[in-house]
Amino acid sequence: MQMKSNFTFDKDLSYTWKITISGVVMALYIILMYITQGFAFGQYQIRIATSLYALSAIYPFLIIPMGISNLLSNALMGGLGILDMAGGLIVGIITTTAVYIIKRLNLNDLFIALPIIFGPGLIVPIWLSTILNIPYKLLAISLCIGQIIPGIVGVILVKQLRYKLQHNSL
Repeated sequence: MQMKSNFTFDKDLSYTWKITISGVVMALYIILMYITQGFAFGQYQIRIATSLYALSAIYPFLIIPMGISNLLSNALMGGLGILDMAGGLIVGIITTTAVYIIKRLNLNDLFIALPIIFGPGLIVPIWLSTILNIPYKLLAISLCIGQIIPGIVGVILVKQLRYKLQHNSL
């Protein structure tokens, strides 16, 4: 299958492929969260799994599955209740939508890191500060710092996957 568009690669995919890719990416997200939960739920919350949000730049159909993945990982590993689970769903959808918009506007791939850093970094503390009784500013700074690595990894992931798709027609 030869990929034609520089902006997205999902136009030629069948519904079955989209469901398959969504399932694999969701499973990968949850597995990454499980493997990295020792530091994914810590003070800086370095959630390598959130680098997968960047994939919505290539596959916009992943927007809802990424939100669901965040909800599931918070349900299985977070332990902070329904507010954290629902918040994770919303943050996943908002962040992946922002990544998609960046690519839709044909901005440089480096901008993909920004929603991955600031989406979870600035939105999650809204409810986490209430649940944990920690000031919003303190949590926001901590979470944004923790999201720098996933933001960078997300940019690299998109660049590498796009290259592979264009040259190997996966």
